[in-house]
Amino acid sequence: MAAETKKTMEGLIDQLRSKKEQLRLGGGADRLARHREQGKMTARERVDALVDAGSLEEFGLFAQHRQTQLGMAGKDCPADGVITAAATIDGRLAHLASQDFTVLGGSAGEIHSKKVADAMSRSLKTGSPFVFINDSGGARVQEGVDSLSGYGEVFYQNVMLSGVVPQVSLICGPCAGGAAYSPALTDFVIQTRQAQMFITGPQVIKQVTGEQISAEELGGPDAHMVHSGVIHFIAENDDEAIGLCRRLLSFLPSNNLEDPPRLSSDDSVEPNLDLQTLVPVEPKRGYDVRDVICGVVDQGDFLESQNGFAQNMVVGFARVLGRSVGVVANQPSVLSGAIDINASVKGSRFIRFCNAFNIPLLTFVDVPGFLPGVQQEHGGIIRHGAKLLFAYSAATVPKIQVILRKSYGGAHLAMGSRDLGADCVLAWPTAEIAVMGAEGAVEIVFRKEVEEAADKPAKRAELIEQYRTMFASPFVAAGRRLVDDIIEPATTRRHVAQALEYLCAKRDYRPPKKHGLIPL
Repeated sequence: MAAETKKTMEGLIDQLRSKKEQLRLGGGADRLARHREQGKMTARERVDALVDAGSLEEFGLFAQHRQTQLGMAGKDCPADGVITAAATIDGRLAHLASQDFTVLGGSAGEIHSKKVADAMSRSLKTGSPFVFINDSGGARVQEGVDSLSGYGEVFYQNVMLSGVVPQVSLICGPCAGGAAYSPALTDFVIQTRQAQMFITGPQVIKQVTGEQISAEELGGPDAHMVHSGVIHFIAENDDEAIGLCRRLLSFLPSNNLEDPPRLSSDDSVEPNLDLQTLVPVEPKRGYDVRDVICGVVDQGDFLESQNGFAQNMVVGFARVLGRSVGVVANQPSVLSGAIDINASVKGSRFIRFCNAFNIPLLTFVDVPGFLPGVQQEHGGIIRHGAKLLFAYSAATVPKIQVILRKSYGGAHLAMGSRDLGADCVLAWPTAEIAVMGAEGAVEIVFRKEVEEAADKPAKRAELIEQYRTMFASPFVAAGRRLVDDIIEPATTRRHVAQALEYLCAKRDYRPPKKHGLIPL
């Protein structure tokens, strides 16, 4: 009897293994080969490259659609076109979904989307990051309203996960129609050079508006990085996208109740003399603020986010003595570092993310003000600029501000000043903190004296220097306790590291309320 049972069980196990092997081929060997010929990994290859070897626990492999109309009756769709699983990434639990373009073009039907939503729900329950690898032609038309309902479930879960666990989207192929809204609801979007993302494609746009544009120009990575600001990173291929995802997650906690992982660090905090000469003393001379950032953080390792969008504002992740920090900085080499609408949106959203996930904020300031212009005013620089004020004020994580050079007017406040709750404010000797630049102030305050002077240029230069000394000097701000310390540039790393050390136990109070209303 035992022998017969054993034989029967062995037969069932063989059948199970054969069935699983067949399902893991997705649309079949031919389709997988054609997919690879396009320079793309398959859905399973992407998953295997992302997670730690041997850690994958897939669920929903046997899931199938239940549509019987429009040619779908009896149609086999392995895993219903999406892989869902739990695994570890660098030893930490994560949940993921990876769309399989070889199965009905990766189209999202009812069961497909329910699988994704279920993986997201498990991510929420376990407090683990969620990674969604997108490669889909869009909604599964054959399933009609059921397909739309599935999208809705995914969007709802995106919102439930927001601010609780990190969400990362990888766009590795087409991502069209309603499918594009899920990545937009996640925290970070990585798009490959082989991918396009748009709500309505070129053909529909041509039919409706008469405009002609290619899919690449409309929804390629450069379009979204430079113009729309939808994506945060561009990857040359799938492999690079996966590497970026792993690197990004290394800076982040698993959920909002944990602190970011702290790595061991033997980096020195000895003075970095290169910092002494990186920033020109002349206020109008440009420089790359990323050189300053890299001179302060561990091993010069800075992961910049949205580096092609609103380039007058630099944001990204780094570490100081192993601690993760979110870096926000003005970029004097672009628009002199002035804050415009896009920079306001970029900076405020990044600040809100860092605050949600307990990542300290390190802000480098060199800002002449908000960008003037009719287009900016009519475009809403008031309400968009207010987002920075709101984001910094609402942030309860440690906030460290380093004033490098110019810090003028409302932009001074908007860059995380002491008045908006900065815990530590440091200034370099080159810092100028004032309502406006000395040149502009002299034109307003001392216009009569300049006009009456025999040597107008000399008088103007004298008054400009006088204004700088009396009102813009960092010693004036320090005297009013708006600056904690004026430091030598070379010692910035040591001061920042010390501030992070004593602020690690920071507790903050906020009045009870459901939530504030961030300007739209």
